[in-house]
Amino acid sequence: MKSFMAKNNEIEQKWLLVDAEDAILGRMAAKIAPILMGKTKPTYTPHVDVGDYIVVVNAEKVRVTGKKAEQKEYDWYTHHPGGHKYASFAEMMRKKPERVIELAVRRMLPKNKLGRKMLKKMKVYRGPDHEHQAQQPEPIELS
Repeated sequence: MKSFMAKNNEIEQKWLLVDAEDAILGRMAAKIAPILMGKTKPTYTPHVDVGDYIVVVNAEKVRVTGKKAEQKEYDWYTHHPGGHKYASFAEMMRKKPERVIELAVRRMLPKNKLGRKMLKKMKVYRGPDHEHQAQQPEPIELS
């Protein structure tokens, strides 16, 4: 019996549309990550990017459960002395709600070159409008 290995010229990638309105952040990210990796396809190959493109709209309307809205904190380092920065979940949602979704999904992808390539296939937009009408993304329900 032979194992199937996808090749770059044999891959078919679709465009999918996800509406994040009233979606729970972690649950939505846990459904998006396998789609980006291609694990939902029968042609999944671990060392090849076979996943689909995803357009996420209404990023500002995503929600979290419990006390995470007050307690969750994002931090990063600017590579300058004293450059450790912090931002609360509420502050991130006010300034950059797209970044909240990108970070949640990024942390569920492989931590290597392939994972960075997969993340580039996800496009996140604050409101209901997006720039990818020409690709005719199919709306999908994540519940």
